[in-house]
Amino acid sequence: MSLRKYIPDFLTAMNLVCGLVALVHAFGGRPDIAFCLMLAAAVFDFSDGFAARALHAYSDMGKELDSLCDLVSFGVLPAVLMHMQMKSAGIQDWSCWLPLLIAVFSALRLAKFNVDERQRASFIGLPTPACAMICAALCHYVHMNPSGLLAAWASGPVFIPLLSVCLCALLVCGIPMFSMKFHADDGRALKMKRLVFLLLSLLAAVSCPVFGLTWSMAVLLVFVVYVLMNVISAIFRV
Repeated sequence: MSLRKYIPDFLTAMNLVCGLVALVHAFGGRPDIAFCLMLAAAVFDFSDGFAARALHAYSDMGKELDSLCDLVSFGVLPAVLMHMQMKSAGIQDWSCWLPLLIAVFSALRLAKFNVDERQRASFIGLPTPACAMICAALCHYVHMNPSGLLAAWASGPVFIPLLSVCLCALLVCGIPMFSMKFHADDGRALKMKRLVFLLLSLLAAVSCPVFGLTWSMAVLLVFVVYVLMNVISAIFRV
């Protein structure tokens, strides 16, 4: 029996392993390590799909396994990171539990994606990895820059709960969001959006070392730009 068809599932499982180890570090007060492990999980998440296409090793089980692993790495993990960020700031009231809703809405988002045939070439609603990167990059940056302005906001009782509610709404909203998966029949407008996004991402990546900002700020800016571009496009029907 060929082992080739199991390679994508192995990569998917490694996504889950990274997510689980990251959760341990998140509960241990190390969002910096947890964020790095989330990035590793994202690499495995991308690689399993690439391997499945390259090896022609698609399976229904692989699709379901991918969603289950994503729920841990890009649903539960960012929710815990945001929750622990509030607790580390000394916030112990009901508001510190609001970030856990990210896990619930991520589950809804993944279930919706699995049954919605319209989301094969693009997305409807914020993809869970993008939501997770915003949360984890924020927590990493605050951890590495505890005296900064962003850390002061994140230490309050309003910023993280409000951000969490906004992300939950974006996860299940009906706003179309472009994918970076290229297809032969992609329209000119979509290609232009991707080009603008790549240029802005490059600008964010370059600006961080120039202004002496921690590298996680570049990740945060990239995904915030992604959200803003899609929301603005939906509002003005660009």
